Amino acid sequence: MPAKLSVNLNAAAMLRNRRDLPWPSVTGIGRIALAAGAHGLTVHPRPDERHTRHSDLPDIRALIDDEFPQAEFNIEGYPTEDFLRLVEKNQPEQVTLVPDDPAQATSDHGWDFRAQAAFLTPIVKRLKKGGFRVSLFSDPDPEGVAAACDTGADRIELYTGPYGSFHDAPAKAASELEKLGRTADAARAAGLEVNAGHDLTVANLPALAKRIPDLAEVSIGHGLTADALEHGMAGTVTRFLKACGW
Repeated sequence: MPAKLSVNLNAAAMLRNRRDLPWPSVTGIGRIALAAGAHGLTVHPRPDERHTRHSDLPDIRALIDDEFPQAEFNIEGYPTEDFLRLVEKNQPEQVTLVPDDPAQATSDHGWDFRAQAAFLTPIVKRLKKGGFRVSLFSDPDPEGVAAACDTGADRIELYTGPYGSFHDAPAKAASELEKLGRTADAARAAGLEVNAGHDLTVANLPALAKRIPDLAEVSIGHGLTADALEHGMAGTVTRFLKACGW
């Protein structure tokens, strides 16, 4: 089965937040994406609420429950106590833990699983006890996968930023793709499922899907939103689903 597509709503929320106005509607954009065939919605509610606001989360949860019960809600973020309580309040199907500093503009690296295992393990245990699937943001590093598995997580999410950054350098992109592929191979061998996200586009998704044919999910925000400015959200979801192999 091809990778499922989760649409990250942060860029739409950031556009809304430029004005003290309710548009574009974050839930409205989410509704269009799900109606067009997306398999889920992702948010990254940072502490300063510079894009997705905490108040958006109940509305997104209700949208999925009331209109698209087959879809999934994925909340990602750095696991402070406030974040964990936000997750527990809004009950996503999946929680993706990222090692972001609050001041970062966007996620730009994965966890050091060996060094941070003692920190992550009890958090993963708490989330799993709450019934959430747990995914850990991961650099393309096959050697770190065993330590990720030891935390008790269900999945890793491959950080594909370096792969996406070489959009105009095919040889370098191919090298990064192979690193991602080897990490996915190691994760599979360790019993972990694999997600991927960051700077994925209609152009670079097919090669990723071919190299990692059992990829579980891709979470895409910036590239998908940029594409939607040209093709509309519904048309863009169709384009990205096709790029994933649907």
